[in-house]
Amino acid sequence: MAIIKKKIWPKYFELVKSGKKKFELRLADFNIKEGDILVLEEWDPRKKKYTGRKIKRKVKYVLRFHLNEFGQKKEIEKKGLYVIQF
Repeated sequence: MAIIKKKIWPKYFELVKSGKKKFELRLADFNIKEGDILVLEEWDPRKKKYTGRKIKRKVKYVLRFHLNEFGQKKEIEKKGLYVIQF
């Protein structure tokens, strides 16, 4: 089990804290797997510093994919992606 720390902006921090947001969409530039602990550290982008608030969550599932995995890279770049929680 690894502990991974990542910045999170205040509006998203509040959504995770409240329980409404139960996912993260991140650039896959680090290793993470089920069972790891993700520590989200609130970052104020205006002040360019951490606020001191943190949330720890156990990773339940990781889905990694590449933009062109489904042959839709140009469409994704044009329209963006949704992350849908259910």
